[in-house]
Amino acid sequence: MKKIAFIFPGQGAQAVGMGKDVCESYESAKRVYDTADKVLGKSVSTICFEGPEEDLKLTVNTQPAIVTTSIALFEALKELTNICPPDYTAGHSLGEYCAMYTAGVMSLETTLKLIQKRADLMGQTKGGAMAAVLNATEEQLKAGLEEGSKVGYVDVANYNSPVQVVITGDENAVKATSEYLLANGVRRVVPLAVSGAFHSKFMEKAGASFAEYLQDFELNDAKLPVITNVDANETTSASEFKSKMPKQIYSSVHWTQTIQKMIANGVDTFVEIGPGKVLAGLNKKISMDITTYNVFDKDSLENTVNALKEQLAVM
Repeated sequence: MKKIAFIFPGQGAQAVGMGKDVCESYESAKRVYDTADKVLGKSVSTICFEGPEEDLKLTVNTQPAIVTTSIALFEALKELTNICPPDYTAGHSLGEYCAMYTAGVMSLETTLKLIQKRADLMGQTKGGAMAAVLNATEEQLKAGLEEGSKVGYVDVANYNSPVQVVITGDENAVKATSEYLLANGVRRVVPLAVSGAFHSKFMEKAGASFAEYLQDFELNDAKLPVITNVDANETTSASEFKSKMPKQIYSSVHWTQTIQKMIANGVDTFVEIGPGKVLAGLNKKISMDITTYNVFDKDSLENTVNALKEQLAVM
């Protein structure tokens, strides 16, 4: 039997209309949206299905909207297949909450409450900047970060693939790093439209506040390994999740290392569950020897189920 991993996208994957057709077609998906609307006291479903885009792209709405949609898609997939649970699961930044839900670490209600608190805290933390760096060597990146550090704090937010990292930190330091990289052989550095310097020490206060909030919640040991962002290690212990969740807010996302870890453990089939195809694109840059399916709407859900039935004979 081939090993399968479910992976879940993070902020930036959102789009108005996401999840609408799955919600209308599958009762299991509709229940997720209904629960989100009730638990969070706002119409998450309306924000997902109708927007407007200005509301959807606000961090306080984006994070619960993506998590709700991803879990709704997961529940619909679970309804149609017997490959749940998979062998491993992981999520990019906020997507890690979907992975923990998939692994049974948290109930749906707890997942929604925690991601909303995380979004509120991150959305309140202003200042700083982020930029995507494409096709830089390790040496170029290191030199660029050293240059930027002369004027302020700068670090790596995301190790997305071998050819893409995201830098984060003080606005002037990110700018200085970007300028140095462009002047020294790196062709593309793209400033990101974000409200703050996510996954940086600017978020340490948010992480501390989240840790306090988290104390009132009970988590379960995972039923399958979750490869966590902060260290790309297998995690199953409830106490470890409680320790890592606040750190994840201000630590680097080791996504490349996460996928490589699962590949090393025998995973050759990934299913990206959630809006967009961002992670599938990153997977192509990380390894050409794996297959990634997408579940982002009704058609892709049914196509993935059929493909898995044919290719993996697991139905």
